[in-house]
Amino acid sequence: SSIRLKALVVHYEVEASILGEGGGHMLGERKEGQKIIRVKSLSPSTDVAALAQKVVEECKLIPPSRLPQVEQLLYYLQNRKSSPVEGKVEKKEKRTAKPRELTPFEGMELDEEASITRVDEYVELLYEGVPEKIRGSALILQLARNPDNLEELLHNEAALGALARVLREDWKQSVELATIIIYIFFCFSSFSQFHGVVSHYKIGALCMSVVEHELKRHDVWCEELRKKNKSAPENGSLRRDQDKALRKYQGLRAKQEQLLRVSLYLLLNLAEDTRTELKMRNKNIVSLLVKVLDRDDEELLVLVVSFLKKLSIFLENKNDMAEVDTIEQLAHLVPCEHEDLLNLTLRLLLNLSFDSGLRAKMVEVGLLPKLAGLLGDENNRQVVMRILYHISIDDRFKGMFVYTDCIPQLMQMLFECSEEEIEAELISICINLAANKRNAQLVCEGKGLKKLMKKALKTKDCLLMKMIRNISQHDGPTKPLFIDYVGDLAAEIRAEEEEEWVLECLGTLANLTIPDLDWELVLKEYNLVPYLKDRLKPGLAEDDLILEVVIMIGTVSMDDACAAMLAKSGIIPALIELLNAQQEDDEFVCQIVYVFYQMVFHQATRDVIIKDTQAPAYLIDLMHDKNTEIRKVCDNTLDIIAEYDEEWGRKIQSEKFRFHNNQWLEMVESRQADESETYLYENDNDRTDLFYSADGITPADGSVSPDFFSDLQAQNGDSHITG
Repeated sequence: SSIRLKALVVHYEVEASILGEGGGHMLGERKEGQKIIRVKSLSPSTDVAALAQKVVEECKLIPPSRLPQVEQLLYYLQNRKSSPVEGKVEKKEKRTAKPRELTPFEGMELDEEASITRVDEYVELLYEGVPEKIRGSALILQLARNPDNLEELLHNEAALGALARVLREDWKQSVELATIIIYIFFCFSSFSQFHGVVSHYKIGALCMSVVEHELKRHDVWCEELRKKNKSAPENGSLRRDQDKALRKYQGLRAKQEQLLRVSLYLLLNLAEDTRTELKMRNKNIVSLLVKVLDRDDEELLVLVVSFLKKLSIFLENKNDMAEVDTIEQLAHLVPCEHEDLLNLTLRLLLNLSFDSGLRAKMVEVGLLPKLAGLLGDENNRQVVMRILYHISIDDRFKGMFVYTDCIPQLMQMLFECSEEEIEAELISICINLAANKRNAQLVCEGKGLKKLMKKALKTKDCLLMKMIRNISQHDGPTKPLFIDYVGDLAAEIRAEEEEEWVLECLGTLANLTIPDLDWELVLKEYNLVPYLKDRLKPGLAEDDLILEVVIMIGTVSMDDACAAMLAKSGIIPALIELLNAQQEDDEFVCQIVYVFYQMVFHQATRDVIIKDTQAPAYLIDLMHDKNTEIRKVCDNTLDIIAEYDEEWGRKIQSEKFRFHNNQWLEMVESRQADESETYLYENDNDRTDLFYSADGITPADGSVSPDFFSDLQAQNGDSHITG
């Protein structure tokens, strides 16, 4: 089929007439026909005019008047570029990493060479027994595998109808027969414009039935084989029976896989139309494909994984894959020696890794170390890094990278990158992983942090500095390593650099809550106080940068001298003004309140906060904020203020009492409203409120002295009130 012969197709009509006694026309019939004239000798050096003359002379169906047209057609054939089918047939767009072309399978080779002019003879064989049907369909397949013949076969409705009928009625009788006929229709399915004829004969639905049936048959074979193997091999005879059963199974499986391969390939071609693909989905195509993933035939696996990859771009199909053991089956294919199969499997896993549940399943089945082991594979490294990036997004799995060799490889790749550009996937994974404490320690091992800082400061790469910033947030052995780079980071903040770069440097500095660090010296040497104060003004910088400035102020305020320096600079009123402007932003409010919390620890700044600003009043307003963290910081700060200032202490105590009293009143009013609607209790012993006045124990005004309860407890003789 690799040799493409050039030919002329002559269309003609034959008219038969019955004449009467007088010679007049009584009855007639017309029949259309065509003749294929193969011009095997046509080559670039052929004399086209002489060949055209010879064709007209030998073919009595072509009148001499058509000689110029024949010559023109031969000239066209002589100079055309080689293509699968001339003119009308357009090969559909090639898929990425598409399964290789189907090869002839065992049992279809014939000594006889099929001829397009003898198709009707082959069709006659389809009405005989199974052996004849196999022979006839195999001869037609010889023709169908040459795309030049598809147009002519398409117009032979008798042939296609007979093939479809035989497939529909006899496919269970012979795997070989079913394989050959589906292969014929597969040849048509390889071209988009022929999908209509394949659908017309409902071949796609038949293929779905074939695949489902064959997979069930395979389950039966496996069960039979398991039962035979379960018997203990006590003697040689039993062992021979087991070996024979195994060989039989292997032979049946090999033939079945040919049938599965051609059937699934045809379905993959038809799935080019999303409406057809939806029909397949409704017939459970995903589950069928996943069941095939346990086979060993690599070409079949390439086909199945290609199909699943195509399906996986739709949410419904992805959800179907999540309901069956797709990830478990794919995990067995990573890694594998078949390059195309490995690449397709990884790309399918990438599509599925957008789903958090499927990412969790990938980690659960042990794919993480396998993927890390493929980082050195140049052909698959990029897709592997994208999968790893998706896994690294989830905080649950960041720590699991510690148990692979992923981080050392990523660091080596990072340091080997050119100064101009670092791969987006690479730095993205590193940023995510650096947010985990143990990962950060691995990154900093040896001279890791030193190399990172050197590269970042040299390239001014914001993403690289973001990774360093993530490392800086962890308490423990990594944080003191940053002392050597405080000056470098402070210098970058004062330099006229891009705001995004300054943001990352400032964020890194703000994370350095190190007791031994002399922040007063740093602030003075790099003149940072005016910079910090100026950036607090709303509108002068982006909110992200302003927030980092607030966090930085909170960090340095842990130092007594720094807190005093900042208080004298007038930074507290600026923070209060910012608090007013950003009162709807919980993160801003929480960080500003934290600054106040740090400052009330120190005598100098505590007096400024309490006596010279309205910060305590704002803290009282925020004491009952909906945000838990804000309430917590406010309570702690107000407790310190109340301890050191009696007047504010009374105000704070009064506000707390007023708030709790309001809550009590609201609860009582709510309970009274409920009781007015329905009487909820049938028995007095079921009441949940202890303070009731039914027996006159509790005064109407609710005032009860501690002595009263002591007397009551003594009378009852136990710790609970009885009715």
